[in-house]
Amino acid sequence: MRRGIYLLEEVDFRPMNSRRPLEYLTWLTRYKREDESREAPTMTSGMSIRSREIDLAGAFYAVGITGHPQFKAVTLWECHGGWDGGWRQMMEIYRGVDDKLFLSDIDDLRFSAFSRPLGAVPGCPPLGEVAPAEFYLFESARVRPGAALDYLEAVRAERAPLLAEHGHALVGLYEVLFCDTEAVTVWGVSLDDHLATQRARDAALGLDDEVAPDDRLLGWSRRARDFLDGPWRETLLSPFPGSRLSPLPGSRVPPAGR
Repeated sequence: MRRGIYLLEEVDFRPMNSRRPLEYLTWLTRYKREDESREAPTMTSGMSIRSREIDLAGAFYAVGITGHPQFKAVTLWECHGGWDGGWRQMMEIYRGVDDKLFLSDIDDLRFSAFSRPLGAVPGCPPLGEVAPAEFYLFESARVRPGAALDYLEAVRAERAPLLAEHGHALVGLYEVLFCDTEAVTVWGVSLDDHLATQRARDAALGLDDEVAPDDRLLGWSRRARDFLDGPWRETLLSPFPGSRLSPLPGSRVPPAGR
């Protein structure tokens, strides 16, 4: 089985205008739905690469109160066929630097974008088997050089069963590619389970005496420091209608076999 290859992109919009993320996410989900019927990848003016093998698995509005810059969109792309599939198609548009590469229907809408290429590791579920969730917990962890795979294995073996008891479903375990110092995890969770988990952690800290504590949540934080070597952050994402990981009306069902 080939390794799953993904792309995570964070998009910022300035000046601060709350309608720009809506315009961007609406445009993005609409044109990717059109790609489902494409037989072969196409390079078109204003759209960059159009291909059904470069699949918009998740489109999200970043929940700013959890630590994101205001206002922000996050997208998760799946490269069907791995390195020789969707990833190759994305790379091929840079051969010869075609002038179409510099044309976009959304010029001047985005202020900046930052992309992370991701590689799935053992225990990472296929996105086609992931049930859509109300919210997604997105973690970016800076690890010691070379420790990403060890950290992700510890997450799979130790943290995933714990968070499952708190209603969190594992969505992605990813090594950030072309570097050796970052890992990304993604979890699906309901609002109620998110709140209950935070209260159980507060109780373990002695800061909430109305719910049962779960000391294991603090234990994982100590365990994670065996691998971390810098900033660690978890933030929440709200799925936008029109992508596979959204449970909302207007979202599309994954095509059979994908």
